[in-house]
This record gives sequence, C-alpha cells and structure tokens, in this order.
Amino acid sequence: MTTSEQSEQNELVVVHTGQTYDGKQGHAFFAGISQETAGSRGLCMHLVRIPPGARDNPHRHDEHESAIYVISGNAEGRYGADLAKRITAGPGDFIYIPAGVPHQAINPSATEHLVAIIARTDPHEQESTVLLADPDHV
Repeated sequence: MTTSEQSEQNELVVVHTGQTYDGKQGHAFFAGISQETAGSRGLCMHLVRIPPGARDNPHRHDEHESAIYVISGNAEGRYGADLAKRITAGPGDFIYIPAGVPHQAINPSATEHLVAIIARTDPHEQESTVLLADPDHV
C-alpha cells in the first residue's frame, strides 16, 4: 500500500443528507455512509423516510445483518416465511434483522411519515437486497 492510499483511508468523509437514491425496496433513501458515498468497507448506514400508508417491497439480505432505529412515526414489520410474523416499533425503538430473514416494513399511518436510520453490514447501498414475492399479491 502506498502512502497516498494510506492517507486516503484515514480521511473523514461527510455525506450531505440531501442526496437520495431509489431503492429496490420501493422508495427513496437519503444517501448516508456506504462504499459508494464514503468508501466504507464494512457497513452501510442511511436514512429512510417512508410515506404514509406505504410499504417496502418484501426482501432479504442473505449475508448481512441490519439494524434500524425509528426516529419518528410507527412501523409495522412483517417477517419470516411468507412474512407471517409481525412486529411493531415506534420512536426510540431499535429493530435487529438477522442475515437472510425475509422482511417488509409498513407505515400504517394515514398522515405521518415513518423516519428511521438503517445500518447494515454490507457496505453497498443496494447490492445485497434480494427482492421477494409479496404474499398479498401472488
């Protein structure tokens, strides 16, 4: 490794939250820390804002764990085989999703956005996202 490569790895990176990208999950994400934005090698962290009444496309991340912190709004989650299991979470709650577990986030509110921080052990923003069939639309 050259000295210039070492110094590049020791630099701090600021990612301004006004940048967004469309996720496979079906809505926009505010760009955060990832390999694409900051050169991260082991994690991705971004902000998601799910509109009232919206839901993710069902998906999983085969090799990567995810952690979610709910900032505002309320979340319903479906997960597991055929998305048959359910959870709920509100502001201040943390959610852990093991690698490979199918899941789908739902914003049950008719008026309020669901806002959360998502961190995953995959440094890519979308590479490990595997879309699944929605049992409600089969």
